[in-house]
Formats: sequence, structure tokens, C-alpha cells
Amino acid sequence: MQVPDALLLAGSGLLAGAVNAVAGGGSLILFPTLVATGYGTLEANVTNSVALWPGFVGGVVGFRRELAGQRARAISLSITAAAGSAVGCVLLLATPPSAFDVVVPFLVLAASLLLAAQPRVSTLVGPPSADHRANARVLYPAVGLAAVYGGYFGGALGVILLGVLALTVHDTLRRLNALKAALSLVVASVTVVAFGLFGPVDWAAVAIIAPAALAGGFLGARVARRLNDRALRWAVVVFGVVVAVLLFLRSR
Repeated sequence: MQVPDALLLAGSGLLAGAVNAVAGGGSLILFPTLVATGYGTLEANVTNSVALWPGFVGGVVGFRRELAGQRARAISLSITAAAGSAVGCVLLLATPPSAFDVVVPFLVLAASLLLAAQPRVSTLVGPPSADHRANARVLYPAVGLAAVYGGYFGGALGVILLGVLALTVHDTLRRLNALKAALSLVVASVTVVAFGLFGPVDWAAVAIIAPAALAGGFLGARVARRLNDRALRWAVVVFGVVVAVLLFLRSR
């Protein structure tokens, strides 16, 4: 690997880890960077999933105060998220790379649009309440389906999870964001095991990206209360739409 490519991947990993902690959508930064440096879409996807895992760890550590008091909720939803992520991993590894090449532009576009809709979804969060019970008939299937998506592709998974939680759980957005970080870590952990054992992971790229993602995730969570993420969100949205178009043209 050339030094400029290594520096580009490290910088993308740092930024992706921070974006995942703050707003979600970090994969929309790292995935196309891997493709741009010569990786195929399937290899880029699995390498992206494994390399960003430390970033989710850093995010959870940074959100530990907001996770206080959510232990039971986090554990029960984590079981659903783990099962859904495993299904998504199997779907990805069981389908030919050509199928992923066809689907991935639409996944990137859908994830980008979901990221754009995040503020509207966030306005649906009600004020803090002593009763934090969720609508289980909606919440658990929705988290499970989001985790299937996360195991298969994962771009902007955090946005999807935050939208699901915002629509079904009465709590502050800050605490829901922390819960989203914990569930994202669970999904990422399953993908690390599945792709690490059976996927075409480029471990040299992982060694470069992972430490940067860890630092980015921790720093992103620490500044999430103060950072104005509107410009960041729209930059990722525009970036994701452009990437979706380029990937679509590439697959033709």
C-alpha cells in the first residue's frame, strides 16, 4: 500500500469514527474511500465493517454517562440486534459479489436520505418521562430489521437505529443516541466475527484504520454535546448521494 493511500485511509477512519459517534453515517465516508483506493465493493464493505469496530467502542465509552440507567433496555435490545446482524452477514456472504455491486448504490442512497431525514425524526422524540417502556411489538422487530441491514451493509445504521428508537422510546435524544451507540457496537461486533472468519477482509487496511477510528469515536462522543452537526450531516448526505451515483455508473 502506498503511503498516500495509507494516510487517506487513516484520515477517513478518524473522521468516520467521529461521525458515527456524533450523527451516524461514518461508513459513507470510509466505504467510498476504500473503493477509491482500489478495493472491490464487497472487500471494501467487509473491511469497512471490521475496521470501524473500535470506533463504536470509543463511542460507547464516551457516552457512558448517558448509558447509565439503561442497562435492562440495552441488554434486551442487544439480543435482537445480534440476531439480526448475524442474518445480514449470512445474506452478504451467501450472495455473489455481483449482486452486492447492483444493490450497494441503492443502499448508499437510501442511507444518505435517511441521514437527511434525521432532524425531522428527532423532533418526534417526546420530553423525558418516568415511564420509558417502549412499544415492544414495533420496537423489537424494527431493531431486528435495522440490524439485518447493518450486518449486510451498515451505511448510516446509526441513523436508522436512532430513528427507530426516537419513534418508539420516550426518552431524551441524548440518551437515545447513547443507546444507539451501544446497539451499533453489538451489530459491529457480530460483523467482525463473521467477516473476520469468512469474509475477504484486508487486514493491512484494518491495522491502519482501526486505531484512527477508535480515537475518532471517543473524540466524537466527547464533543457531541457541543458540536453543531447540521453542516456535518449535510456534508455526509451530499457526499453519500454523489457516491451512490458514481457507484451506480460504475456498476453499469
